[in-house]
Amino acid sequence: MTFPSDFLTLPLTQPVVIITLVLVIILCAPILFSRLKIPNIVGLILAGVAVGPYGFNLLARDASFEIFGQVGILYLMFLAAVEIDMYHLKRNYRSGVVFGLVTFLLPMAVGIPLTKFALDISWTSSVLISSMYASHTLISYPVVSKFGLTNNRGAVIAVCGTIVAVLLALLALAEVVAVRVSGHFDVGSLFWLLLLMGIYAVGVGWSFPKLTRWFFRKTSDSVMQFIFILTLVLIASTLAKVIGLESILGAFYAGLVLNPFIPSRSALMNRISFVGNAIFIPYFLIGVGMLINVHVIFRGWGVAWAAGVMTLTALVTKWVAAWGSQRMIGLGSNERRLMFGLSSGKAAATIAATMIGYQYGLLTEDMMNGAVVMILVCCIVASVTTETAAKSIRISLTAAALDNEAPRRVGFARQIVAVSNPLTAEGIMRMAVFMRSPLNTETITALFVRRSDNPELLRDGRQSLNLAMAAAEAVDVPCRQVERFDLNIMAGVTNVMREHHATEVVIGLHRRTNIVDSFFGSMIDQLMRSTNRMIIMARCFIPVDTVRRIFVYVPRNAQYESGFSDWIARIGNLASQLSCRVHFLCQPVTGEYIEAHVAEGGYAFSRQYAPMENWDDFIILSSQVGEEDLLIVIGARKGSVSYTGDYENMPSFLGRNFRNHNITLVIPSQFDGKVNTDSLNPR
Repeated sequence: MTFPSDFLTLPLTQPVVIITLVLVIILCAPILFSRLKIPNIVGLILAGVAVGPYGFNLLARDASFEIFGQVGILYLMFLAAVEIDMYHLKRNYRSGVVFGLVTFLLPMAVGIPLTKFALDISWTSSVLISSMYASHTLISYPVVSKFGLTNNRGAVIAVCGTIVAVLLALLALAEVVAVRVSGHFDVGSLFWLLLLMGIYAVGVGWSFPKLTRWFFRKTSDSVMQFIFILTLVLIASTLAKVIGLESILGAFYAGLVLNPFIPSRSALMNRISFVGNAIFIPYFLIGVGMLINVHVIFRGWGVAWAAGVMTLTALVTKWVAAWGSQRMIGLGSNERRLMFGLSSGKAAATIAATMIGYQYGLLTEDMMNGAVVMILVCCIVASVTTETAAKSIRISLTAAALDNEAPRRVGFARQIVAVSNPLTAEGIMRMAVFMRSPLNTETITALFVRRSDNPELLRDGRQSLNLAMAAAEAVDVPCRQVERFDLNIMAGVTNVMREHHATEVVIGLHRRTNIVDSFFGSMIDQLMRSTNRMIIMARCFIPVDTVRRIFVYVPRNAQYESGFSDWIARIGNLASQLSCRVHFLCQPVTGEYIEAHVAEGGYAFSRQYAPMENWDDFIILSSQVGEEDLLIVIGARKGSVSYTGDYENMPSFLGRNFRNHNITLVIPSQFDGKVNTDSLNPR
């Protein structure tokens, strides 16, 4: 038996063998290097060095590495943008711009004269090399994501600063090339590029949300949604390249634009993170390692001197920039180290500048090899520093969380999601998942209650259970199925709530079948009388993750109900997940209590309060609710503190004016009519 000759020649050329080896590296490198206390990112880069053309020559950097590597860096920038909570981004973007300017200007100001005289090169070449110092790549961002620190202030500021620094560095690179080609500085070309950037930003920012909202309403298949999102990212990257920018900027901007449509706890986000972290990003890191030729260090003092000057200048100036920004912004030492780690990595923009500089004769071979060494050292320093800082921050956050663990766990929801219609089951479950705390590990109960053996009803009910179960499992939320036979549906729901000690039930809002039918439905009326736990009735004609704004009607004296803090928690979790603005329609004094509870709970969402003194004010304010918004009505049981005569008008008003709107009715929990004395004073 003989093997084909191409199985034995190096580098390997068989596609299946190449893919197999790459997967083995992705699987084994983190395991091996973790035993050596080396970060996974560094391990993948070093593995790329070992198997690449400058190592054992097992793999050639062929088209597959070009394609997957390029997509990998785009994916990395896209993930950095889409994982940021927009609320934290809006609060910290000014600090991010400050850090971006500092981490660009300082390396340029120090690097230009230092490189000019240390390496004895032209001013044009020194500006080009200094743009390498100033730019950086978020190569260690997966570490931040792994430790769950994507919304840490230092991480958000570093990500914002990255875009500013990279954009300015690329503009500097473009002007250096223009000077090299034409012999003079061309203001017109710079103005034209800025104009194209403005048109690009407006065009993508306007069209992508409309396309996404339209597509998500047409299909709820998360696989198709993933393909659609990836297509938009690549389109944005290509358009950025067409107008003269680097494609990584387009990928990041696409992530910011699409961020509101990709909640962190959704099946779509799970797929995006999985594909990127499993395939594209490791491919990119291995490809970076394959570019590095460690042998150039020993070719002579010229390479070693250039590498030493470039590496030390890049790292020292980035550290000083992080230290100075930390002082100006007011962060801790761990956040400073995190910012330095994220801003010291070199890859995409630096590699592009190196290749362009060598192509136009601005860099000698020694300087190009020195840049390659700088990339390797900076990647290692960035990965080690980021992991060390992230561990320290996570340890401190975990210690603080453990101090409050017991009281927080008492408030965790134990949800019953009652389903019967396959068309609405998935949407109801997704609403329940978005309303629960990300820290909640309680199992959701998907419930179908039947009172007959009708085959059609039985089939629909079991299909609804399966759809609800799949929606919960897609976001790693534990879920159990319960199918129950009972005398009537409401008896089955309340009995299961007692058996599982549920704190609330989530159910589909009744849809009127005739003109004399109640808006809430007779079964809901029975449920309100049979349980004092929270009841959430949801009706969404559009996917909940495409909601633009949330309007919340809050009745007078709602702060005195025992379930006041619970429904605020549900809305806080929902708004934080969807990254949308909440408009509370309430009395000013009630708004103060709401704000106190929101601040105490640490819910991150934009909000505003519209004063509402009477029913007429609600009629006027509710006219702002559009079909792309969600109206949440905080209800009340008869005889409760917050119940008023206005509720007699609510069903007919909603049925008449909000027939095609997304509505959620929340009946707060009420325990034996007990007044919530904890809410008598805002905290």
